[in-house]
Amino acid sequence: MDDDDPDLEFSPLGGLVTRDERTVQVHIFRIAGRTDGWALEVVDVDDVSTTWDTLFATEREAYEEFSRVLEEDGIDAFLGDGAKGASRP
Repeated sequence: MDDDDPDLEFSPLGGLVTRDERTVQVHIFRIAGRTDGWALEVVDVDDVSTTWDTLFATEREAYEEFSRVLEEDGIDAFLGDGAKGASRP
């Protein structure tokens, strides 16, 4: 880790989520000590990342957004080529 990299605070709401025998890692985090919002990133088993462009006011809001996309689009929304380089508003 580079000394210039900020320390991150991770929400306990993140973690592994499995649907239809497929698993993703949900990361909800912010810069430690900051209050300007929580970032949301979902990473699949091939290390393909889906990130949101906006910060969420609370960690709960970030998790609810992940849950909404999961329910509406399914876990495939976060897997492989469909998610590669994906970023959400």
